Parts: sequence; C-alpha cells; structure tokens
Amino acid sequence: MATAENTTEKGFLKAMSQQGMSTPSQPQRMFFMAQITLRILAIVFTVAAIPTMVTAKEPLSFIGLSIEPSYSQSSAMKFLLGADAIVCAFSVLSLLFVWTWSRSGSPTTNYFFLFLHDMVMMVLMISGCAAGTAVGYLSKYGQRESFWNPFCNYVTKFCHQMLISTVLSYLAFFCYLALNILTAYKLTPRATE
Repeated sequence: MATAENTTEKGFLKAMSQQGMSTPSQPQRMFFMAQITLRILAIVFTVAAIPTMVTAKEPLSFIGLSIEPSYSQSSAMKFLLGADAIVCAFSVLSLLFVWTWSRSGSPTTNYFFLFLHDMVMMVLMISGCAAGTAVGYLSKYGQRESFWNPFCNYVTKFCHQMLISTVLSYLAFFCYLALNILTAYKLTPRATE
C-alpha cells in the first residue's frame, strides 16, 4: 500500500509494488500509453500518406499530348507532402522523449513543452490538409466562375490516390488533436490536488 510519502516524486504519482520497487500509478501509465499509441498512429498515418501521394500518377493523352498529373504540379499538394514529412519526423522524436519520460519521470514543465510541440504539429497538419482539400475539391468539381474545369473524371486513379493520402493526413491531424486534449487535461490544475 502506498503512503503519503511515496506517492509524489518529481510531480508524478508513484505507488509501491509488492517487490518494494517504485512504479508509476495507473493513471500515469494510462497517460503515457495513450501518448505513445497516438504518436505511433500519427507516424503510421503520415508514413502511409507520403508514398500514396508520391506514387499517384496516371498518364493521360489529350489532343495528341501525353500528360501525367503529379503531386509536384500543385504547390498545395507539395505543402501537404512537406507537412506529412515534418510531422512524421517530429513525431518520431517526440515519441523518443515521451518514452524516456515514461521510464524516468519528468517535471511538469516538460508537459508544457510537449503541449507546444503537439500544438505546432496539429496546426501544420490541418493547414496542409486544408490546402490539399481545396485543390482536391477544385480538381473534382471545378469552379465555373473561374473557368476551372474538373479533371478527375479523366484521371480517376490519380484523384483517388490523392484523396486517400489526404484522408490519411487528416487521421494524423486527429491524432495530434487528441494529444493536445490529453496534454491540456494533464496540465489543468485539479481542485483536489
């Protein structure tokens, strides 16, 4: 049974196991497991989105010209690809930090820096997703007022792959949204503490 003396150490709740070793409490373990799981999911979604976008190609012949649409022809899609790559890399780094903190304990100030990191990653992901969605919408439906004709009817495979890549990026965004909510909840002072 844990006493009042061994329940707090560097801001973390600790409990004594049967062998007498100090172990993180159940809520603390759940917090770190959720952090690690959501970061791994964000990595998986961004790693899946990148090759899906890069390999999206479908040759098209138009009036004797051969055209092959690619993500590199759209600055918005290049931005989404860059956002996916940056979020993937920083997710791996933050996963290493969270893993270390879960093993050794960490002061509350680290949660604040983690919250700032997750906020920047979330904003980067949603801005990339919004840009990709806007271009995808114009590609699918066009805009008659600007004489922008839809071209997804001609390159359905290409547009389908771009849609899958954008959806995977949105899933990474939702992982970071959940991480922000989780960390903000952790930083909120409790009336009972």
